[in-house]
Amino acid sequence: MQSVVVAIMLLVSLSFLLKQSFMSWKWVVAIAIAAALFVGFSWPWAVEQNKLQIAGWLANPSIMADTAVVLTVEVALQLAFCIMEAKSADKKKLPLRKKILVGFLRYFPGVLFFAVLFSLLVTLVFALPGVSFRLIAWTLAGAVLILVPAFVWLIRFILPENKLRLELLFLLNFLVAGLGIIATVNGRTAVEGTNDVNLISLAFLLAIVLFGAVLGLFLRKIIRKP
Repeated sequence: MQSVVVAIMLLVSLSFLLKQSFMSWKWVVAIAIAAALFVGFSWPWAVEQNKLQIAGWLANPSIMADTAVVLTVEVALQLAFCIMEAKSADKKKLPLRKKILVGFLRYFPGVLFFAVLFSLLVTLVFALPGVSFRLIAWTLAGAVLILVPAFVWLIRFILPENKLRLELLFLLNFLVAGLGIIATVNGRTAVEGTNDVNLISLAFLLAIVLFGAVLGLFLRKIIRKP
């Protein structure tokens, strides 16, 4: 379970940096400053955590389910940003309501990245016993302040095309959503497995799928008919 959570944290961080690659440098610097200040001032809460408590959280299905809700909402917002960004090529011609929506989706930084930073701070506090907690926090804050704009620049340098970065952001969030489901299940299954197959129900399901496919093709031809 811990490896799945670490994978989600890495993907969330990469998704955050990819999202920032679509912003202006002023906004990137502002977000980096906000993240650095968050890390620097959150050390009093970080030192109150312990490894047993964190392990208990990861093993608690209720907490993981609540976390999955936040993860799902953020992934949905990121996917919506990708779709709106792809459709809204000419933002000047958009109505005001859509401009507001696109602006919100574009500048929403996400909250999971800040949770990742807090988790990283807690890990460093445990890994560096005897070192001043304040020093650890503000050293990490300085690293965040430098590394966020540096990684954004690196992403823009490696992937200069906006469309390619947008596709990668879309796929990354789908992967995050899948891993979130795995982390939420946490070894539990909703129903017991069975070897019996209800052929009538299966045939009925296939009939619905076939009917939907035929109806979709028919409507597509009608809509595209000149």
